[in-house]
Amino acid sequence: MKKTTMQTLVNYFAFQNGVPAEVAEAVDELKAELNRGAEKAQKNRDFYEAAKAVVFDGLRVAGKPVTISELYDEIAGELPEGFTKSKLQYAVTRLWAGEIDKTEGKVNTYTVKEGV
Repeated sequence: MKKTTMQTLVNYFAFQNGVPAEVAEAVDELKAELNRGAEKAQKNRDFYEAAKAVVFDGLRVAGKPVTISELYDEIAGELPEGFTKSKLQYAVTRLWAGEIDKTEGKVNTYTVKEGV
C-alpha cells in the first residue's frame, strides 16, 4: 500500500464517529507504519546534517577543487561513524548539489559555491 493511500485512510477515519473497534485498530497500525517511516527518514536527515559542516569545512580548507576520494581521505576521521565514501558522494552530488560547484573532467572535482 502506498504511503499516500495510508495517510488518506488515516485522515478519513480521523473524522468519523463510532468506527468499529477493528477499524480503529487498523487505523492505529497504519499510523504506526507511517510514523516508523518518518522516524527512519528523520534519523537519516540528522545523520547527513551531522556530516554537512565537516564536509563543507573540508572543501573550504582544501582551497582548490578536490575529488570525492581526496575529500574523504582528508575528513574521514571527523565524519560520523558509518559515513562512508559512497554516502559522501551521494550527499555532495545529490543532497547538497545546489551548494557545491562541480567541475567535470576525467574525474569530477568539487568546491563550495561562493556565498555558502
